[in-house]
Amino acid sequence: MATITKKQLADQIAAEMDFTQIETKKIIEAFLEKLKTNLAAGNRVELRDFGVFSVKIRKSRLGRNPNKPQEVVTIPERKVVHFKVGREWKHRIVGA
Repeated sequence: MATITKKQLADQIAAEMDFTQIETKKIIEAFLEKLKTNLAAGNRVELRDFGVFSVKIRKSRLGRNPNKPQEVVTIPERKVVHFKVGREWKHRIVGA
């Protein structure tokens, strides 16, 4: 299994779509920026047949300090990005 970087992804898309690598990278950057902006605003981003990005709140809980296991610490509530896989993507990748 290989790791694909944003640049490699842009190169692949540019080759298929007959765009320059610079144009493709700008499109990817703009897409990711809009995704982050909408999630930060509390919006849900749905990409049909791919998946849904949303922000969930993880409740506060008690935890332990790994360096001092006898010490109990409160982990504050925080927002986390959640991704739910779309049906088509799930069938294609996961095989479910």
